[in-house]
Amino acid sequence: MYRGVRSRDGIAAIFKVLKQDYPTPAELARYRQEYDILRSLNLKGVVTAYSLENYERTLAIVLEDFGGESLKRLMQERNFTLQEILSIAIQIAEILGEIHAANAIHKDINPANIVFNRNTKQLKIIDFGISAVLKPQKIASPPPTEFPRVQEKYQCFRRHARLYISRTNWQNEPFSRLPHGLLLFRRNAV
Repeated sequence: MYRGVRSRDGIAAIFKVLKQDYPTPAELARYRQEYDILRSLNLKGVVTAYSLENYERTLAIVLEDFGGESLKRLMQERNFTLQEILSIAIQIAEILGEIHAANAIHKDINPANIVFNRNTKQLKIIDFGISAVLKPQKIASPPPTEFPRVQEKYQCFRRHARLYISRTNWQNEPFSRLPHGLLLFRRNAV
């Protein structure tokens, strides 16, 4: 990945280049699929794909640059407060909900694929390389009698997490790294 400016229009962009000099047809197809999925999602919490370009003997996806850095890198620099962990966890849950509502599955959510802008606190999901789009009838869902209960638990978790964030200034979080906090909250969310 390279950060730069697209020469034809001056837009700040990230250039994700397929690494192989002579990619196989399968690798090219996977890269095109990633681009197509990104273009189809068009969600605030998913990085925007501007274009798919031929680059030397391979392909490059031109992505929006909103000034973010991967959570993996940020976590190596410092610990996050509990308030930051909760805020990030809520954003991730909301974005994943939107992605799933669009019948897409990311399949590789981890701190390296979550980009966060420290100044704006905006968070986006990147790297849809192994993601998939499902036909609506193939998405597993809880039985109709269970859905209101699951939805109710999720909404309850969201309300309590937001209330906790707004009412506390607790700095001594029980987790030292973000992924543990995310796993804890994900497990208890439903």
